[in-house]
Amino acid sequence: MLSRLGLVTAYGHVSARAAASMLITPAADLATVTESTVVEVPLEATSLPMAAPAEAWAHLALYRARPDAESIARAQPASAFAAAATTTLLTPLYGQAAWLGESIPVHDSAHLLRSAQLAERAARSLPTGEALLLRGNGALTLGATPGVAVARMWLLSVACDGWLAARAAGRVTPLTAEEIASWRAVRDELLPRLWRHLRRDGAPQEIGCRRTAGGEPG
Repeated sequence: MLSRLGLVTAYGHVSARAAASMLITPAADLATVTESTVVEVPLEATSLPMAAPAEAWAHLALYRARPDAESIARAQPASAFAAAATTTLLTPLYGQAAWLGESIPVHDSAHLLRSAQLAERAARSLPTGEALLLRGNGALTLGATPGVAVARMWLLSVACDGWLAARAAGRVTPLTAEEIASWRAVRDELLPRLWRHLRRDGAPQEIGCRRTAGGEPG
């Protein structure tokens, strides 16, 4: 789905916590990945299996730092590159963006997260919330399931679009803390519904016509 939605090219990965290990997609184009190619990595690993993506360190660091993280998506939405270059902290401008966190931090390094040390530094940038922009390097999103993590990545791409449009218009009016809390209170109910919509046959074409929608989900 990350590939179908245009959020990854040849790079990107998805993982899920599995007891004392994580299951992660291999170092391959996500459009070609099958269940049999998924790689298991112990959460306390000090080296990576050959088939694992080099940035699997970022997933390991987040699982270790965030016991609430059950799944992680790694992608490169075009709008995320632009938004991360314009701010150090993105505050939700509309309701569904609050499902990414009370705010979305920007990790201040564009280095590839190909070592435990670099990955741990990035993980410290996300002590709470479910989305992290990586300056010059895409984004990471968390979820209770891989599908919810992917849904959050799509939401992040749209939230960045909205942020950039508001800045270009010369007026950014973020939600209040109370408004953010009210939307976050329903995220566990409504995010799985968004995932079901995204994975439906034909969803990418429909979504392409509605990327700026951010209203009441019903």
